[in-house]
Amino acid sequence: MGAVTESVDVPPLAGYTVAVTAARRAEELTALLDRRGARVVSAPAIRIVPLADDAQLVAATKEVLRAPVDLVVATTGVGFRGWLEAAEAWDLPLVGHLAGARVLARGPKARGAIRGGGLVDAWSPASESSAEVLEHLLSGAEGPLEGRRIAVQLHGDPLPDLVTGLRAAGAAVLEVPVYRWVLPEDTAPLRRLVHVVAARGVDAVTFTSAPAAASTLQVAEEEGVLGGVLAAFGDGVLAVAVGVVTAGPLAAAGIRTVQPERARLGALAREVVDRLPERDPVLAVGGHVLQVRGHAVVLDGRLVELAPAPMAVLRGLVRRPGAVVSRPDLLAGLTGGADAHAVEMAVTRLRAALGAPVVETVVKRGYRLAVST
Repeated sequence: MGAVTESVDVPPLAGYTVAVTAARRAEELTALLDRRGARVVSAPAIRIVPLADDAQLVAATKEVLRAPVDLVVATTGVGFRGWLEAAEAWDLPLVGHLAGARVLARGPKARGAIRGGGLVDAWSPASESSAEVLEHLLSGAEGPLEGRRIAVQLHGDPLPDLVTGLRAAGAAVLEVPVYRWVLPEDTAPLRRLVHVVAARGVDAVTFTSAPAAASTLQVAEEEGVLGGVLAAFGDGVLAVAVGVVTAGPLAAAGIRTVQPERARLGALAREVVDRLPERDPVLAVGGHVLQVRGHAVVLDGRLVELAPAPMAVLRGLVRRPGAVVSRPDLLAGLTGGADAHAVEMAVTRLRAALGAPVVETVVKRGYRLAVST
């Protein structure tokens, strides 16, 4: 009743708060969201241990060089490129050693790194997923796996399904931890974020890597708010993952995510643009066009910021457009020990902020939105 489809002359994400958990390219994603009007909260969930400082990579590379390798799985472009560059810096003849192997790329970025390193990519899956790589190898498309040496470049996630599946087929799997993800040195922003998510203080959280998703849930558990975070993601807060691999830890925790068709930052930002405004109905109210967003209202093409109490009252009315909502029901949505008078005050402030006859008083019963039929 009263829903309209007129577009509003404000940025698509104006009035919404979006959290960014990325470590790499966080500024780029923040800029993409900011340009679309979002209020962006940055809370890096991970940091990368530099390659040159990682003794594990040296040991893994020397193990790869110990004997011929039959197959190589490159999972990320930055990781595979970093491995080749690190080996060159350590004067280890990795590229020449891998030249005789069949090199599989999980996606286009990994494929580009393979070619950029002077190697030839043999195959890559359409889905850009490790699961499809495993399915391809187990199908026998690359020949029997029994006894073959397979180097798997890890990307911060141990990829247990891929590694276990190959070993179960008899392959000798050489895990190459090209870079490791650990918690950021300053975890305060992430710890604040999980509390804000649990309180539904953001509208969406973006994830660009599986380790970032896992770290966010880990910190939520450490802070004692994991239950609240899971509940918020189930009702109110949108979880946006750049791809199926990134969504893995969230899916394992029962969190439903939305993902762009292509695993790219630009596509991720567009997914947020497409998904957030569509959740909030655009209503014809008292001759005006109204949409309630995260922390603001769009009224006739202009953005109106509202204080928490007026916003809570308006949300209570929007949930039942055109119906009379009693003062006790509206009071239940207010926080901070509010009394009955607080509802009247919030309605007064709401009307003043909107400057339009949107909220009607129904004597002795409550308030309602003046929804057009």
